[in-house]
Amino acid sequence: MPHLLAVCAVRELHPDAGSVGVTAIDKAPVEGAVRVGRYGVYADVQADRKHHGGLDQAVYAYAQEDADFWAAELGRAVPAGWFGENLRVAGVDVSNARIGEIWRIGSSVELQVTLPRTPCQTFARWVGGEHERGWVKRFSGEGRLGAYLRVVRKGRVRAGDEISVIAAPADAPSILDIFVAPA
Repeated sequence: MPHLLAVCAVRELHPDAGSVGVTAIDKAPVEGAVRVGRYGVYADVQADRKHHGGLDQAVYAYAQEDADFWAAELGRAVPAGWFGENLRVAGVDVSNARIGEIWRIGSSVELQVTLPRTPCQTFARWVGGEHERGWVKRFSGEGRLGAYLRVVRKGRVRAGDEISVIAAPADAPSILDIFVAPA
């Protein structure tokens, strides 16, 4: 059964060489029930609001199955929140979710799939800088992107909550269908 493994929020802002000067990619699981509002997980932060956040990118979900793939590829643990995700999920093929698909998590929260993650240089620096040269291209090429979601119905979620797809437009493109990997 698809379920929520962890709800993550920013643990600490870190200095970053990008234009904003800091990054909020360092996220970690939050204990207990966590409120999800129109702009995402309570107590989370987006340092670069020009490229992250807002109503259409309120929540970022990443699949445990994809994290396991990267743990094997990178030879290190990739705990919940390490990819900057708010939700670490299991049993959901996040990167093949259809645009417009609606997920119910637990008994109240409803989220709508909106966009794929587009990996950036901040993400590349976070993952390993010089040690993982070509990270953006490599991550993109594997098609294990994760998805941004819009909050349709606010509420609270917690690790262990069941995830149900309650609406899935059959003719809509998937996250991977609309993502164009860098050449």
